Amino acid sequence: MKTTFFILIGTVVGLMILALSQGFDTFTLAWGKSWQQLIRFLPVVAVAMFISGFADVLLPKELVGRWLSDASGWHGIGLAYIAGVLTPAGGVIGMPLVATLYKAGVGASVLVTYMTSMTTMSLLRIPLELGFCGWQLTTLRVTVSLILPIIAGVLARFLSPWFIQT
Repeated sequence: MKTTFFILIGTVVGLMILALSQGFDTFTLAWGKSWQQLIRFLPVVAVAMFISGFADVLLPKELVGRWLSDASGWHGIGLAYIAGVLTPAGGVIGMPLVATLYKAGVGASVLVTYMTSMTTMSLLRIPLELGFCGWQLTTLRVTVSLILPIIAGVLARFLSPWFIQT
């Protein structure tokens, strides 16, 4: 986490230097937009941290073992698929939850299914896509994406021993 933080700080400093090189007005505009976005998303991030914290404390270990471990098989993948579809705000809510669930022992196949479902099949995303892309492209994208979370989860089940040391 510390390495990621320092990479992000370095990126921000680099972008600030780039904006300053284009003039103080550009820097001021970028600074103002950054604060606007922070104020707009801070409540959502705060709620996500509370969800993550409470899930960390309240998630029973026997539930994880039975329903969400890699040993849960299709049950875990199916639950993860549905949860990903229903997760509001996508990664802002989902990523802190994934970190908590991973720490609690949820299986890699379940987490990968959840993350893939959340990013490709969100119910909140589909109406937005319909508005921007129309029904034909949206229907095509949804149709070809239906199986992706399951494929990702199954692949994660077989590949995780090479990537995740227990």
